[in-house]
Amino acid sequence: MTISGSRTLTAACLLTVAATLAASGCAKQEGSSTSASGNSTAGAQVVASPTPAAAGDATGGCDLKTYGATKLDLKDTVVGFSQSEKEANPFRIAETQSIKDEAARLGVKKLLTTNAQSQLPKQISDIQDMLNQGAQLLIVAPLNSDGLEPALQAAAAKHVPVITIDRKLNATACKDYLTFIGSNFVDQGKRAADALVKATGGTGKVAVLLGTSGNGVTTDRTKGFVDQITATAPGLQIVAQQTGEFARDKGQQVTEQLLQSHPDLTAVYAENDEMGLGAVTAIKSAGKKPGTDIKIVSVDGTRNAVQALAGGEYNGVVESNPRFGPLAFATAQKFFDGTGIPDNVIITDRAYDPDNAKTSLDGAY
Repeated sequence: MTISGSRTLTAACLLTVAATLAASGCAKQEGSSTSASGNSTAGAQVVASPTPAAAGDATGGCDLKTYGATKLDLKDTVVGFSQSEKEANPFRIAETQSIKDEAARLGVKKLLTTNAQSQLPKQISDIQDMLNQGAQLLIVAPLNSDGLEPALQAAAAKHVPVITIDRKLNATACKDYLTFIGSNFVDQGKRAADALVKATGGTGKVAVLLGTSGNGVTTDRTKGFVDQITATAPGLQIVAQQTGEFARDKGQQVTEQLLQSHPDLTAVYAENDEMGLGAVTAIKSAGKKPGTDIKIVSVDGTRNAVQALAGGEYNGVVESNPRFGPLAFATAQKFFDGTGIPDNVIITDRAYDPDNAKTSLDGAY
């Protein structure tokens, strides 16, 4: 689903978020000797092109009256956070920690946290359980774009606002959920394509390591990449598209298979860093040099991928910033204060390349 024409938060919100950043909680990760701190402004989420949104205005977004919610102060609020996947992926580690850190910084009355372990029925029951425990606000990282309807209906029945982050739902904003906060995933795919075209000179054979099926992130990152390659680099042939399920081991396994079926492969586009790092291992095992013999570009901005880029084993990384805590809670408080909230709060994402990788490690997670 292309994210376009979305209204965004006010400039004042952006300034508030920038001024009150919490720690991102980027824990030490496999293969890295240090962790990046979310206290650095280099790691802050920034809202793209903020425009005014007045409560009650026809273009001002969703307010308390429209949603049927009650005015609250976060310090007196029970907040539930539903994580979709196990916290082995650096993105999920940083995302969950950012929510916890910001809740603690703000003095939120109580934060309930759950992890669905990549199981949709569990995420539904997790959300329902948090509602039964008195959650008055839900922040949800959806596992898939579809399937959460029972949980959303349970929240709507209690007029509990739901803020979705990092994956967009196929549902109606200000009815099924309050708003989506995240990246423009189509644009991420386009920027990854541009980076790969630059690295390859626009010729060669590329394989796409797809993310998991059933969510808009995979669909959008694929569309953006394929459309941009088609439009700008007809000499760069996409010879395979196969899911690596956003996992490093699966990305390695799939790349090993692709190198056997396509020995003339010259490039890999991985829809997250973990799969890209798996591809690095597979390429080395095949006796080839990642970043040289086979170019690699991926999306996320993890420290390990940016380090690989700095070391010449990678050719480009497009960021997808997981530090949602400050912006999610700032959005919630504005909503509870009566401000209209847009359907989509789109953040900007940096790009890492061979020229800036070493000096930009502090912004990675």
